[in-house]
Amino acid sequence: MEPRVPTREEVLAALERRQGAEAVRKLQSATVAVCGLGGLGSNIAISLARAGIGKLVLIDFDCVDVTNLHRQQYRACQVGMPKPDALLSNLKEIAPYTEYETHFEKVTAENAVPLLAKADVVCEAFDNAEAKAMLVNTVLENMPEKFLVAASGMAGYDSGNSITTRKVTKRFYVCGDGKSDVNDGIGLVAPRVMLCAAHQALTVVRILLDLA
Repeated sequence: MEPRVPTREEVLAALERRQGAEAVRKLQSATVAVCGLGGLGSNIAISLARAGIGKLVLIDFDCVDVTNLHRQQYRACQVGMPKPDALLSNLKEIAPYTEYETHFEKVTAENAVPLLAKADVVCEAFDNAEAKAMLVNTVLENMPEKFLVAASGMAGYDSGNSITTRKVTKRFYVCGDGKSDVNDGIGLVAPRVMLCAAHQALTVVRILLDLA
């Protein structure tokens, strides 16, 4: 069989067979912002694209580094590229009919509101504690109508069973073990980071399907 890109209709039909027509309709109508495109964000974005989210807003100010390759969804040939551009290239090969919006800039308290204005759900996927706190506080204080899915604790080699999803408020969820920190000298390893990212992506899907 010659390789080919399936049509949009074929992709949607396949999703409907696996996930149900009503679920696909809801996911297709949603916009999700992923803030930070590293180990968490790149994996979140790929999971959401595969699930059929209609639009992804991808935000990061960093470039792909060789040290990212062991846990982030980039290829060796993309080292040096802006992360939004590199991830967009990879996502288009996976989910070509998803709508994408990329921003090669740092999310701040000043620009967060306009950057995230179109999103139904915001994913916090930073690896810096101050940036995490800034985004969480900014969204909760200035965009209370949005859902926020954040992460806390996924470093080291502890059991994946300690990574959970906790509903903090009606529209705020935190995924992770809540304790492990890379600043303690414990490294980030792909399987555990991906587990936390999967929790975040699944939480987004559950929110959009009114199941969370």
